[in-house]
Amino acid sequence: MTTANLQDPIFTDETAAREALEAVRWPNGPYCPHCGNADPDTIALVEGKKRSHRPGLRYCNACKGQFTVTVGSVFERSKVPLTKWWLATHLLTASKKGMSAHQMHRMLGVTYKTAWFMMHRIREAMRDDNAGPIGGSGKVVEADETYIGKTSTPRVSKQRGSRPYIKRKGPQSKNPVVALVERGGEVRMFHVENATKENVRDILVRNVRRDSELHTDESRLYTETGKEYAGHHTVKHSGGEYVRYERERIVHSNTVENVFSVFKRGMVGVYQHCSEAHLHRYLVEFEFRSNRRTALGWNDADRATDAMRGIEGKRLTYRRIGEATNA
Repeated sequence: MTTANLQDPIFTDETAAREALEAVRWPNGPYCPHCGNADPDTIALVEGKKRSHRPGLRYCNACKGQFTVTVGSVFERSKVPLTKWWLATHLLTASKKGMSAHQMHRMLGVTYKTAWFMMHRIREAMRDDNAGPIGGSGKVVEADETYIGKTSTPRVSKQRGSRPYIKRKGPQSKNPVVALVERGGEVRMFHVENATKENVRDILVRNVRRDSELHTDESRLYTETGKEYAGHHTVKHSGGEYVRYERERIVHSNTVENVFSVFKRGMVGVYQHCSEAHLHRYLVEFEFRSNRRTALGWNDADRATDAMRGIEGKRLTYRRIGEATNA
C-alpha cells in the first residue's frame, strides 16, 4: 500500500489483509513466535482442501507449535477481522487530531467497547521502545510544559508538609505534560506526576543530547538544567516576547507550542475526556503522528504500515490480572 486508498483490498478482503500484515511483520519470511525458529525448511503452511484450520496457519517442526501472523502481537486472540484492524489503523494514523472511539465504532460497525479497546491496542503498537535521544551538535531542541485535563490523584503541597492541596485550582488540578521537540525533527512527550525541576531534568538528560542547544521560555524549571547543554536561550513570554533574532540564531519555543496546540485541539475537540490513567497512551498517539508528518516525507499509508510494524511482542488485555478496573 503506497497511497491512501480506502478501496484497497486490505480493507475489504481478509486474505489480502492477512497477506499484507505478513509482509509487514515478516519481510524476510515467517518465523515462529514460540521458539524463534526462522528456517523456512522447518516451517510449513498448513493447507488442505477441507480448510478446517485457520487461514494462514503455520506449523513449526522445531518446537511442534502452531501460529499465525497475529500470534505474539498486540492483535493476538482478537476476534476482530484483520480488514477492520487495517482500516482502524489507517483512520487513526491519518487523522491529525485523532478520531473518537464513537466515530470509530460507527465507521467499523463494531461496538463502542470494541472500538475503544482496538484504539488502545493500536496506540500500544505506536509506542517506540527503542527511540534514542534527540538533538545533537548544531541542533536546537525546544522544551516546554503544559497542563491538561483533571488529575485522578491529589497533588501534594510542599508548603503543607506534603499534604494535598486544600483547593486544587489551575496547574495543581491538571495533568502536567512535558514536551521536547527537535526543530525540524522528532517529538517526545511525557506525562509526569509533578512538573518539578528534578522531574524535568531527568526527562531532558535522558532524551536530549548534551551537545544540543536548548530553547525554552523563562520558566525556572530549565534554568539550572540548561547549563548542562551547549547553550540555553530563552524568550520572555510574560513580556510579550515570542521570538528573538540573534545574528544567525532564531530564539523561540513556537515549535513545541504548535505541538501542544494540535494535541490540545485533539484532546478537547475530539476525545473530550481522558482519564489520567490513559493519558500516556494518547501522548504516544500524537507523538507518533507528529514524528511521521508530511513535512518529514510520510504519507497516510506509510504511517499505517509503520504502526503495523509495532505490533510485534506487545500484548494489551482488556482486564489486567489483579486489577479491578479496565485497562
